[in-house]
Amino acid sequence: MTDIEIARSYKMKPIEEIAKKLDIQDENLERYGKFKAKVTTPIAEDSDAKLILVTAINPTPYGEGKTTVSIGLADGMQITGRKVALALREPSLGPVFGIKGGATGGGYSQVVPMEDINLHFNGDFHAITAANNLLSALIDNHIKQGNELKLKEITWRRTLDCNDRALRTVEIALGGEVNGTPRMDGFDITAASEIMAVLCLARSLNDLKRRLGNIIIGYNDKGETVFARDLRAENAMAILLSDALYPNLVQTLAGTPAFVHGGPFANIAHGCNTIIATRTAMSLADYVVTEAGFGAELGAEKFFDIKCRTAGLNPSAVVLVVTARAMKYNGYASKEEVNRPNMEALEKGIINMVGHIENLKKFGLPLVVAINKFITDTEEELNFIKKVASENGAKAIVVEAWAKGGEGCKELADAVVSACENDNKLQLTYADEDSIEAKINAVAKKIYGAGSVVFSDKAREQLKKIEASEYAKYPVCIAKTQYSFSQDATLLGRPTGFEFVVRELLVRGGAEFIVAVCGNIMLMPGLPKVPNAVNMTIDEDRNITGLF
Repeated sequence: MTDIEIARSYKMKPIEEIAKKLDIQDENLERYGKFKAKVTTPIAEDSDAKLILVTAINPTPYGEGKTTVSIGLADGMQITGRKVALALREPSLGPVFGIKGGATGGGYSQVVPMEDINLHFNGDFHAITAANNLLSALIDNHIKQGNELKLKEITWRRTLDCNDRALRTVEIALGGEVNGTPRMDGFDITAASEIMAVLCLARSLNDLKRRLGNIIIGYNDKGETVFARDLRAENAMAILLSDALYPNLVQTLAGTPAFVHGGPFANIAHGCNTIIATRTAMSLADYVVTEAGFGAELGAEKFFDIKCRTAGLNPSAVVLVVTARAMKYNGYASKEEVNRPNMEALEKGIINMVGHIENLKKFGLPLVVAINKFITDTEEELNFIKKVASENGAKAIVVEAWAKGGEGCKELADAVVSACENDNKLQLTYADEDSIEAKINAVAKKIYGAGSVVFSDKAREQLKKIEASEYAKYPVCIAKTQYSFSQDATLLGRPTGFEFVVRELLVRGGAEFIVAVCGNIMLMPGLPKVPNAVNMTIDEDRNITGLF
């Protein structure tokens, strides 16, 4: 059966029943139908809950089941008697209709209702799109009405939650003076909007408004920074986002409570669900399973150095999801060969897993390796992965989340709970007071394995301005490919000693981090030759096929 058919074969529990598992009171549920709700429970400042991060090695283009394992782990914990909740990101419509399809797990390890979560869900992405484009409209209206702020360079772009390469660069306000002042503009996908990052890092509505006001929209004729607050835009934007700020509660196929909230890109932004959802889950459960985007060198590093730093979180354990397929891919096997037994490619590509194990140990937290088993894997391959992980100081457990759900993750659940008993303190990659250049060097050399960091002339000029400003205290968010430790997607395995080039530095005043653009990062993806969209159908009863 397909994922959507498996999801439909299960009888979902009313959302009130799921809420009771976390002692959520009825007055703190804002229902969106029978099986979804927003949760308004006050967040406890102190929590003894154990926070578990699920991350992964560098993936193939189709992903390695990180979300599937996260869901299976939480279900495994529930099956073994623990009070647990999930805290996951929301899917973007771009990949859903593009190449990857739905992002609610897979097989017997899913969050449901999967159609709703993968499509419009509770309107969060639409609210972010609307707030982003309201700011764009206010900018162009200000220019049309006399440009009192003397705006000269506009850096703020419009958004759309759809893969559409034709909108990457556009000219707006054509058709005469009545339509405004023509200028070049462009669209990013909603997940790449700074407002998405702002929503995910905000601690409260007041914090959200403060951050929205601090968004940089461009520069005036004197080169001075112009903010969203200069247009008095922050309150109107916050009004559009006020409901979206509440976390969404849904369930897994096993009835485990799941907070699915926020979904920033993991390269141009930090790739984690909202702080509010994570804090809410930790206020209500004993164990919280969350995930970071892409491979550990990107997602886990940003989870620790940006999200945990901002929210004051101290995770209790880390799970590294690996697959034989991804390691064969990192051993330069072809797309056809990765799904066939190939010990030569596995032996060559397993250095990718070793690199991630070494990196994650630097953060000072207990680590468990989860081998996400595919039906094409052989016992020889699985045993080899376990052996190499053990030789590098990490226990590896074969999991069958896709095929068996929580039942296929019970051993992993016990191992993770045992790891959480250690009293470890998170060790960040750099200190707040380090310079921006030092922070970038720390990530590039300590985590990526670069031999040197080179700044382009443009980036060097931007660096001087940032270092002399209040933004120098911000953490760094490095934008690079997810397929390699380096900025070059073709350098697979575990490259070291390479030159790491920083092309550009972007100040995100609302998100409160500095983006270092390295390599070619696409903020508005295009559709593949055969998009998932063309394989989808819906019948008279509104049953959808082809979503995944």
